[in-house]
Amino acid sequence: MARRKTPDQPATPAPAQPRACVIGAGIGGLALAIRLQAAGQPTVLVDAKPQPGGMIRTWQRDGFVFEEGPAAISDPTPLRELWSLTGEDMADAVNLLPVAPAWRCSWPDGGVLDLPADPTQLARLAPEDVAGYEDFAEWCAEARSEGWQRLADQPQGRIRSLLDSVGPLFRHQGWRSAAGLVASQVKSEKLRAALSFQTLLSGGNPRATLAFNLLGQVPAGLGPAFWPEGGMGHLIAALTERFVKLGGEVRWHDPVVRIHTVGNRVTEIECASGWRSKVTLAASNADVVHTYRDLMRDIQRGPAMARKLTDKSFSPSAFTVHFALEGTWPGIPHRMALFGPRFKGLLDDIFVHGVLPQDMMILLSHPSVTDPGLAPPGRSVFAATVPVANLVKLPIDWETIGPVLQRRVLGEIGRRLVPDIEDRIITAFHTTPRDLALDLNAWAGAGWSLEPRPSQSGPLRPHHRDNKLANLYLVGAGTHPGAGLAAILAGAKATAQLMVETKQ
Repeated sequence: MARRKTPDQPATPAPAQPRACVIGAGIGGLALAIRLQAAGQPTVLVDAKPQPGGMIRTWQRDGFVFEEGPAAISDPTPLRELWSLTGEDMADAVNLLPVAPAWRCSWPDGGVLDLPADPTQLARLAPEDVAGYEDFAEWCAEARSEGWQRLADQPQGRIRSLLDSVGPLFRHQGWRSAAGLVASQVKSEKLRAALSFQTLLSGGNPRATLAFNLLGQVPAGLGPAFWPEGGMGHLIAALTERFVKLGGEVRWHDPVVRIHTVGNRVTEIECASGWRSKVTLAASNADVVHTYRDLMRDIQRGPAMARKLTDKSFSPSAFTVHFALEGTWPGIPHRMALFGPRFKGLLDDIFVHGVLPQDMMILLSHPSVTDPGLAPPGRSVFAATVPVANLVKLPIDWETIGPVLQRRVLGEIGRRLVPDIEDRIITAFHTTPRDLALDLNAWAGAGWSLEPRPSQSGPLRPHHRDNKLANLYLVGAGTHPGAGLAAILAGAKATAQLMVETKQ
């Protein structure tokens, strides 16, 4: 199995000539840096951590590979583009394994539905909605190809291009809420939940998030998803290697502490070590609040923009239990949505009331069923993620609550899937919203930056290019088109277009 490699720290000093700098080596920063370097723009990539990945985090313990972040890839096309830019093939670096079903949805009363839907399951769960489900699958395929893909990678500010892209999306009712659009096609409450919950994977409430955001998470036509052999960490390592082979420079374990400006232009990037580099272009893949509040604290633009951002609504956070079990579990698929008895009430608890629900929803990842090399023979690795309110809405003591919630999560998985789970656990640990805030500078511990409500979508999100600083750019979950792997990769493409045009 290919293991995640930690890139070496280059020993060369910062060159005197100006170049582009990308702050933050999450997948958005990596994709942007690759596109810039492939376009002939010398680029340096800087990150505070010893290795790249950002929100895609990897731990290797006792022969297990534990990962946090996307549990599958809905559409590998934008990743393949990062190799095809220079005529190479992603398959030479990353082997994509099919994930089928893309999701299995399960309810406490024993109801089960695989996505794409198994006809027998669908007829049993919601016999009156068979035709409606087929209509929804067709809508996903058409709206994604004709609307979402055209709009998602359009740079903000290009009014004509945006209008040309918005038209098809409106024709497909992408302006409706995800839950509202689904409800217009199917009647079963369970099926409605199964077809709309994916907006949670980009930090949105299905009842208040545009159907547009659903399209970034659902495979076209509700088809299969994919997994990179060796894990998401291997994908990150392959992207990093791709950037370096193109001539890019990397700097790890050296947090950026200041973005220096003269007038309305960024002039230098300074790191904690004292390393400084002159730049003609700068882009931040760091958290948007952190970028303005901390990295630009000495200039007027920084605190002013930070105040505007912190007044906005940020996405929920996530509590994740990582655990390894004795035995293999071929009956537990790669991804499961374990619904509780409520769905609307659960969403209200998270997005409106800011309370910790007693009846949780668990998004369970079991990557070793697809990629056995992630665990030793005869053993399995899992990650169980529970959406929770962010630290602003839910300011609780996670150091105290974390162990309690971990026991609850493992207990629920035991009751529904692995009856003797306590006897089979080899190791278990958890991460909390507090960890996201401390380790990744995520404002309020938000897992997906700004909440993708209509008033914070598209041109109403922070722009790809700062409105005041002519050569400062943003990439990642905080800008258009939002969070989630497909959206962030589309945003990186849009940001790269603007930066390359500026260079020319």
